[in-house]
Amino acid sequence: MKKSDNNMDRRSFVQVSSLATGGMMLSFSWLAGCKFTAEEALQMPKEWFELNSYVKIGENGVTTLFAPNPEFGQNVKTSFPMLIAEELDIDWKQVIVEQGNFNPIKFNRQFTGGSQGIRNAWTPLRTAGATARMMLVNAAAQSWNVDAGEITTADGIIFHEASGKKAGYGEMASLASTFEVPKEVKLKESKDFKIIGQSKSNVDNDSITSGKPLFAMDHYVEGMLTSMIVHPPAFGMQLKSFDKSSVIQMPGIVDVFEINVFKEDYERNFFDTTSFTKKVAIVGNSTWEVMQAKKALQVQWEEMPASSYKMAGWGGRTMDISIPSGLESTKDHRAKMEELSKNPVQQMRRDGNPEKAFKEAATILERTYNAPYLSHNTMEPINCFADVKSDSAVIYGPAQAPELIMGTLENSLGISRDKIQINLARMGGGFGKRAYSHYMVEAGLISQKVQAPVKLVYSREDDITSGIYRPTYTATYRAALDKDNNLIGLHIIGGGVPENPIHANRFPAGAIDNYLAEGFQIPSNISIGAFRAPRSNFNAAAEQSFLDELAELLGKDPIDFRLELLKRAQENPVGERNDYDAKRYAGVIELVKEKSKWGDPSIKTARGVSAYFCHNSYVAEVVDIDTSNGTNRIANVTAAADCGIVVNPDAAKNMGEGGIIDGIGNALFGELTFDNGKPSKNNFNSYRMIRQQEAPKNIDVHFVENNIDPTGLGEPFFPPAFAAVANAMYKATGKRSYDHPIIKE
Repeated sequence: MKKSDNNMDRRSFVQVSSLATGGMMLSFSWLAGCKFTAEEALQMPKEWFELNSYVKIGENGVTTLFAPNPEFGQNVKTSFPMLIAEELDIDWKQVIVEQGNFNPIKFNRQFTGGSQGIRNAWTPLRTAGATARMMLVNAAAQSWNVDAGEITTADGIIFHEASGKKAGYGEMASLASTFEVPKEVKLKESKDFKIIGQSKSNVDNDSITSGKPLFAMDHYVEGMLTSMIVHPPAFGMQLKSFDKSSVIQMPGIVDVFEINVFKEDYERNFFDTTSFTKKVAIVGNSTWEVMQAKKALQVQWEEMPASSYKMAGWGGRTMDISIPSGLESTKDHRAKMEELSKNPVQQMRRDGNPEKAFKEAATILERTYNAPYLSHNTMEPINCFADVKSDSAVIYGPAQAPELIMGTLENSLGISRDKIQINLARMGGGFGKRAYSHYMVEAGLISQKVQAPVKLVYSREDDITSGIYRPTYTATYRAALDKDNNLIGLHIIGGGVPENPIHANRFPAGAIDNYLAEGFQIPSNISIGAFRAPRSNFNAAAEQSFLDELAELLGKDPIDFRLELLKRAQENPVGERNDYDAKRYAGVIELVKEKSKWGDPSIKTARGVSAYFCHNSYVAEVVDIDTSNGTNRIANVTAAADCGIVVNPDAAKNMGEGGIIDGIGNALFGELTFDNGKPSKNNFNSYRMIRQQEAPKNIDVHFVENNIDPTGLGEPFFPPAFAAVANAMYKATGKRSYDHPIIKE
């Protein structure tokens, strides 16, 4: 049985809060040890007893548990409670869950991103549940004058078999709340799990299907005004002036003014990313009235000069960020990337003597892959509610990383952080974009100016054209083959605007004697940021497409070729900095080979395979394209993943399916280009998304069963989909794709 040290003192571990005052909350309610009707089970207790920062129990057994992370569809609002409930030893059928708010005093890492939620919460949340259970057991032991080691629990009931005594958790909660927090608790072995590993329905299903308020867009308070922003029409431009008189007399318009997101001397953090710091805010009584004023407002723009600012980077270091001037275009980006691909500026990894390998090669295969900017296009547009007083503020909106915007709010509003409450709404999609929460600052500044509660709403056009994109990338892959058709060298050159996509220490590094990875990046004033598996989404697309074509040149089955490379990486690896576990990597490829019936001659579809490691997890996918009737329809996708212990299997499969569909859609259609700084598309009528009839008819997701602690899940299914569909399209059409999107409309 695993032991967990509890290094928190009681002051930090026990934090009094309530539903009214907030705090990041996931609450569970049940009546321990009794059988009640649904109506009776929902009755709130008269008194609460806190056992630690995560567990609060009422005298009647109703229990509330707290967890930190925001929810945007990845189902942590269900999965996190499962971790606590498992170790607390309760019956999941008696659980009720509620979303709470941001509270950095009570909780650590209130950040949803990087597919690390469950991985980082795995031990802390289980420890919270085990700690509360131990305190309840100790309370029962004292009350019954027996040894705590003789006491057992099950489904929220405490038992002492020798004496025949038993009690519900609520009966011991008052006494347990006075005990010191145990310094060490025992955690369950995976074989003893009753809740973890069992599929549980999304706890918000009822609210979602019945249309109950869950999102900030649903929020309303008396006297609330509506606001929208006007930003420059092109990157590389800034606000020069505007004519307030052109709209101030329009119906329902309250005020029009300039806002500046950051103070001039503010040192930004890594997620304080926005190209348009100065904007015009329009405030009115209704969304429609503000939209009409937005269309009519007369604004003048000017080209932005080159600039720089300081940004706090990782590890406490400060970076100087330089922003070039000029109106950038996609055609110029492509030309510059092509030029730098011939003379890369950064060597990222070198194994053996790649120059010698290519000089002596009998055959060289060289291919270049390009990908455009991508827009997040979450179904819920950017929005935020703010109510800023003279010395306090309430901010309510969708945010992946509330802690990372708190310092900016404090600085921009001039209000200390202990007077700012960030309440977290359920997000209608995030995919990285809502880690960049400048819109929360904008809403706060607008509310502060008009001295009233305000809801800021971006139009879809604002959302798509205001930045935080997946960068545009390029990568050239070169393979050297000897006279016997053996792979003797691999050379990768990758670059992008404004970042390099290459993960130099990932597969196939470590499997090839002579290996060289080089890179470059081009400065830009177009704001970019995290986009569902950052860098990995393109890197996987290029790498796995190239390996497929290389396997064909070698006359090898594409799956067998990958397994051959991974066998080398496992048995006799090259280098010491390989990021991946070759055995686990091979495991998902072998599983997808089995589950997809790869090589079965009775399967007549065009098939493509892809596999990738990112966010500590391994995923392999096979895409089947039906070529009958003269069409190329994606019929099936088979996926295999190794993400350690799967907490909630159905939810995990749902995430896998969503990531696969999103990957296929972006591979086929996703594209944003620029002409003189202006985005080419601004709404769904021009920015092509995958449609329902284009999604795979069947998606079959499988997980490798092991006892490894959980790793990433929300993002790892996304990158392999790009190359899997591209490789399948080649089998269907005979044409390989080197540029995204695959389908140009």
